[in-house]
Amino acid sequence: MIAVLLLAGLAVTGCSGGAAKEGKKEEESGAAKPIVLKYAFFAPANTFPARQMEKWKEELEKRTNNKVKVELFPGGTLLTAQNMYDGVKNGVADIGLSCPTYEPGRFPLLAISDLPSGFPNSRVASQVVFDLIKEFPPDAFKDFKIITAFATEPAHLMVTEPVTSLQDLKGKQIRISGALTPVLKELGASPVGMPMSEVPEALQTGIIKGLVTSREILMDLKLAEKLKYTTDYPLTITSFVAVMNKDVWNSLPPDVQKVIDDLSLEMAIWTGEYMDNHVKEALEWSKKEHGLQIITLSPEEKAAWDKILKPIQDKYVEELKAKGLPAEEYRKRLYELKEKYSKQ
Repeated sequence: MIAVLLLAGLAVTGCSGGAAKEGKKEEESGAAKPIVLKYAFFAPANTFPARQMEKWKEELEKRTNNKVKVELFPGGTLLTAQNMYDGVKNGVADIGLSCPTYEPGRFPLLAISDLPSGFPNSRVASQVVFDLIKEFPPDAFKDFKIITAFATEPAHLMVTEPVTSLQDLKGKQIRISGALTPVLKELGASPVGMPMSEVPEALQTGIIKGLVTSREILMDLKLAEKLKYTTDYPLTITSFVAVMNKDVWNSLPPDVQKVIDDLSLEMAIWTGEYMDNHVKEALEWSKKEHGLQIITLSPEEKAAWDKILKPIQDKYVEELKAKGLPAEEYRKRLYELKEKYSKQ
């Protein structure tokens, strides 16, 4: 939700752009060795964003007739959530996938769409986020080539003890990503910020009593063993953006650049649809294997949650407007796009 968690290639490529340049040099000498791109992500290989990485790799290699080879580094093996984008900029990886809301100060407008906005699913959220990034490109991405963007389904509360009311939630330590902490604070919980990779241990030790994110993690990270309850109330989304080092991008042949551009929107839609199907599968698995209980709020309780959450986005938009950012225009476009894609 609002809140989804990557060295050997370094020895070959050296610095940023080395892989692509070396591939071109070999081609000129007749060896025709493939261009090698290092793609990093912070969460484990069995998470849905990592599955997107695999699909992108498959399609890029196939459509370039193996002119390009992609080496995947999930699980924080090359870069972590804390240094993903800076690591790509500095040439540690050629491509990196991360969550802008882990660094809200760098991506203020993107946090608007991650706040409760009524997205029906991941497909719609992914298409909206993709378009918004194109129409309102973050300054923090000016030194990168944006490869694709997508979003989770609306996040839900998943906990070790049932939450049927605001009273049940009061004071509970719940994990959520950075910019989205006001959501939990307003609902009375105690937000805890941490990367998804640290969640299993935090649940095991009791540091947190649950988390707010998309529900596929119940199966992908095997968290259904600890999180026996989920409250059926959609909250925030979590946006993901994959970027490439600009020097690497500029070093790629035009035909390879075209394939990457062609894959950009296609991967946003594919990932959203993949996730929606995967969430259904994860919920069924969690119910069958671990007795997951899905809690429905009473109409009165739902109305109480709605009343609390509605002003959060309004307040944040006003804060950004005071800083001279086009927050109102961004939000207006968000809801236009949401309506458009929800009809498809």
